[in-house]
Amino acid sequence: MKGIILAGGSGTRLYPITQAISKQLLPIYNKPMAYYSLSVLMLAGIQEVLIISTPRDIPQFETIFGDGRHLGLKLTYGIQETPRGLADAFIVGERFIGKDSVAMILGDNIFFGHGLPHMLRTAKEQVERDGGGHIFGYYVPDPERFGIIEFDKKGRVVHVEEKPKNPASNYAALGLYFFDNQASTIAKNVTPSARGEIEIPSVINAYAEQGNLQCSLMGRGFAWFDAGTHTSLLEAGDFVATLEQQTGLMIGCVEEIAWRQGYITAKQLEAVAEPLRKSGYGDYLLSLLDESKRRPHGHQSQS
Repeated sequence: MKGIILAGGSGTRLYPITQAISKQLLPIYNKPMAYYSLSVLMLAGIQEVLIISTPRDIPQFETIFGDGRHLGLKLTYGIQETPRGLADAFIVGERFIGKDSVAMILGDNIFFGHGLPHMLRTAKEQVERDGGGHIFGYYVPDPERFGIIEFDKKGRVVHVEEKPKNPASNYAALGLYFFDNQASTIAKNVTPSARGEIEIPSVINAYAEQGNLQCSLMGRGFAWFDAGTHTSLLEAGDFVATLEQQTGLMIGCVEEIAWRQGYITAKQLEAVAEPLRKSGYGDYLLSLLDESKRRPHGHQSQS
């Protein structure tokens, strides 16, 4: 399975701070926002990732992540000339996807939870084994603001409706999707909405109509942030800061995840950390290596 991070758009809800920088590169406490979305794909076991952004912002992502070799990844970049909807990522990324299945995450969505790695790997394995799609739901008190999942009596997804006036449930479909190789073909056949965009619910609903769509609900113990507003950006940063300060472990630390997943060796992690020794981030990475020498089966990063 390959992965896509959709980091396009103009970030108008975050003006004026997005006038000179991509929304997905704004800091969430001590890391760029895109670290968190990349970490989710890495925790799922995905090592080939396409980052899609605007012509203006792609060079910034390349400066930060390069080709991904230092993380044991293969990163490539795609340009979305104009915002054409979330499902456009499968069209922009069609050649990258090739004959594989694909996971797509929105670059401004942040997830955390103790069982998150297991949930991600289960979704990946299910799609790779059985085909179809797998989405994720999260309970929201204001369903009129989200794409809402409708379930049948057996708990199967029937339909997803964007910002419904009469919501069928309180479960929002999150910005994380696992699909088989049909995703690009389905997206190309979607009729653009009234606002001229290729909407992701149309792709989800195509899989639901096939009867081949699974849904995992992130319940209590999981946190989800759509960091697309000033308030949610601040809330996400406060959440990460609180957890990291209380536990001493980082969230969304892509270097740590690469090491713990076996994508890079301890020697490679040290090579990444050494130039950062004067920063708290570099000290943290080096402390992981010191801890591993004392306690080989130390704590595992969750996100």
